[in-house]
Amino acid sequence: MGDINIGIVGLGWVAGAHIETIKNVKGANVTAICSRREHDEAALAAKYGMPLKAYTDFDEMLANPDIHVIDICTPHPLHAEQAIAAARAGKHLIIEKPICITWEDAKAIQAAINEAGVKACVCFEVRFSKHFQLVKSVIDEGLLGEIHFGEIDYYHGIGPWYGQYEWNIKKDFGGSSLLTAGCHALDCLLMCMGSKVEEVTSYETKSKSEIFEPYEYATTSVSILKFTNGALGKCTSSIDCLQPYYFHSHLVGSQGSMLDNRFYSHKLNGMVKDKWSTLETTLIDSGDVSDHPYQPQFQAFVESINGDSVMPLTDFDTALESHRVVFAADLSAAEGRPVKLSELE
Repeated sequence: MGDINIGIVGLGWVAGAHIETIKNVKGANVTAICSRREHDEAALAAKYGMPLKAYTDFDEMLANPDIHVIDICTPHPLHAEQAIAAARAGKHLIIEKPICITWEDAKAIQAAINEAGVKACVCFEVRFSKHFQLVKSVIDEGLLGEIHFGEIDYYHGIGPWYGQYEWNIKKDFGGSSLLTAGCHALDCLLMCMGSKVEEVTSYETKSKSEIFEPYEYATTSVSILKFTNGALGKCTSSIDCLQPYYFHSHLVGSQGSMLDNRFYSHKLNGMVKDKWSTLETTLIDSGDVSDHPYQPQFQAFVESINGDSVMPLTDFDTALESHRVVFAADLSAAEGRPVKLSELE
């Protein structure tokens, strides 16, 4: 087929990052936006450097046959209704994380996608980062052996200085620390461990700082994961920390370990086991969406549409499993008990 035309719903700072990224994606163009606010199309063209059809009515945008993909960049509670409507209109989907606020809505989106036969990409773009592509390569080469413990943590103080703070503080918008932000870390942990989660136990707490007092939910959580192969995992999500952004990773295996971009492997002759060796790469070290690796992710999605194949790493079903673990963790924290993943079917 020819170029894929993308319509973006929601025109906040994330949408701006998507627009700038898609300019560099071969075979795709952003041709329309939909916003609650009216926008002058000439002003949009001047700002983004390309013509954009402006809608305020989402159904009207969905009715345009020349739009092939809907990119959902609205606040979290709107994702489910918009994704289901777009799928039923025969549009492929890009969905910013989280895909929705409840497990029931997540399953409803999946059903709509499957019934319509459309494709969907979820923005767990950290899987496409150079950092985690490197980590996955080290794992796939067998340099760590069989991983029996992994921890990947998300430390990012989301205060008034950050774009999403104003709405993120609300329970019905943010959901939880893990759902609104830390899900990136948990998703990467699942990719690295290579096994299904059997059970999760999660605990929550909250900073006493006045900065984070407006949050309507606990802003730090620690989740312990038990995998079906017997391995263990840990994921901390702290959006109330006062420190530089830190996406921490530590994997421990039968042949070696990896700490961020440092590693030791018993399989390589000549390594000194009391010193880390460094693998130079670009680390995930910023919460700024302009730094996120959307470009390789969106390129892979476009190619999957053209090739009628499942996109790698962040297809909907893979992302749904990460969300299932998140919702199980939040249920565990709420009810004060371990939760088996089989409880969420």
